[in-house]
Amino acid sequence: MEILNRIDATNLPKHLAIIMDGNGRWAKQQGLLRSLGHQSGTKSVKVIIEASARLGIEFLTLYAFSSENWNRPKLEVETLMKVLINSLKKELVTLQKNNIKLNAIGNLEKLPKSAQKELLDVINKTKDNTKMTLTLALSYGSREELVSAVKNICSKVKNNIISIDSIDDSIINEHLYTQNLPDVDLLIRTSGEHRISNFLLWQIAYAELYFTDILWPDFKEQDLYEAIVSYQKRERRFGKTSEQIK
Repeated sequence: MEILNRIDATNLPKHLAIIMDGNGRWAKQQGLLRSLGHQSGTKSVKVIIEASARLGIEFLTLYAFSSENWNRPKLEVETLMKVLINSLKKELVTLQKNNIKLNAIGNLEKLPKSAQKELLDVINKTKDNTKMTLTLALSYGSREELVSAVKNICSKVKNNIISIDSIDDSIINEHLYTQNLPDVDLLIRTSGEHRISNFLLWQIAYAELYFTDILWPDFKEQDLYEAIVSYQKRERRFGKTSEQIK
């Protein structure tokens, strides 16, 4: 692919995060049930995971199910959980073959026991893999994550484990679900929406944002490469001037 040749392998986003949006609208356009849109979306998940690993991206985080998604119709939630379980079972071979470690963030205790069991099983079986860390954000909400972090830090201050004066960025990071992940470098959202939707609010403070009209089931390797080429054209200053970073 010509676009692949335009990617600078020395300037990849270390941590890529994706809001996988548009499964339901894709299904509606095809005259299908929403559940079939979610199933079709899993094909794009596999394609993007493998493409990211081949490129050499170290951390990939996918927004699979938000804390707000529990408010969707019961049948759709049940379908999403079944799709999750089936995908985990099916893709273990893909993760092992590509030396990918699975991780999960969110209020995982809210997931059905069967989903928790399958998730932990795959996490366990891939824990020694080293090429890329794939994180699934499940039952995840960034505000809920931050509230939980604040409560834990307050408890430690109250019990004299840490002092108020010692609280800084690193202390907050240590109490987030993502404590073992670096900040996000590039955030992609599909489907034409231009929102963050309560995803990694702290972690994307200096991320580059890339929005595309492509619905998630139609998002393929070529589209990922386009996003990375766009990322590599940008100047990341982190609050400094252009002259300071040259």
